[in-house]
Amino acid sequence: MAEALINQLGKGHYIAESAGSNPTGYIHPKTIDTLIRHKIEIGEPRSKSWHEFVDRNIDLIITVCDQAANENCPIFSGNYKKLHWSIPDPANCTGTKEDINLAFDGALQKLKQHIEDELI
Repeated sequence: MAEALINQLGKGHYIAESAGSNPTGYIHPKTIDTLIRHKIEIGEPRSKSWHEFVDRNIDLIITVCDQAANENCPIFSGNYKKLHWSIPDPANCTGTKEDINLAFDGALQKLKQHIEDELI
């Protein structure tokens, strides 16, 4: 979600690519559904490991792992700016369809607020 939001809201000032320390191999269907419902351009998302980016020149790294849930946050070397936004992973939500939708919508809104406050 963060990749799509930054790429749309950043209007060309940023080129965002999302990656994880433990990629699942797929994009959660609710992520795509949530972005579409909120009219966010999804681009061509794919599940990637942060290892794909270790040799790249990166200006900014944003980690969104939820440290309260003891998720591992990747560590990169190099000279870059780092931001951390602790956001619960909505894919871990259980319950009714409404509960799950609320979790994904909540994560999207938290990401959007961080992007608007800190990047644009």
